[in-house]
Amino acid sequence: MQRIAQVIKVRPEKLAEYRELHRNVPRPVLDRLRRSNIANYSIHLLGDRLFSYFEYHGDDLPADLAAVAADEATQEWWKLTDPCQEPVEEAAPGEWWTGMEQLFLME
Repeated sequence: MQRIAQVIKVRPEKLAEYRELHRNVPRPVLDRLRRSNIANYSIHLLGDRLFSYFEYHGDDLPADLAAVAADEATQEWWKLTDPCQEPVEEAAPGEWWTGMEQLFLME
């Protein structure tokens, strides 16, 4: 199992909308994530930063993430959520959610 942590900014003027969207994530979006071996997915907020965490239980993360990206319901969901977000300053060119380095783990 891989632990994945990522960060992105939320646009302050879109925060209320982003919160509201996540009160009722469409079932097909959640189902696709589960079929792509993603579990324990959460998003947290601090200031203008969103922190996401999920556990990946598969053996080909790039392929499973590509399946998520190709999913029609997910694409429609991203049309709603993407305008609420912007990459952090540390993001590489073209990167949206930016991966974070794990420094500590207590199991």
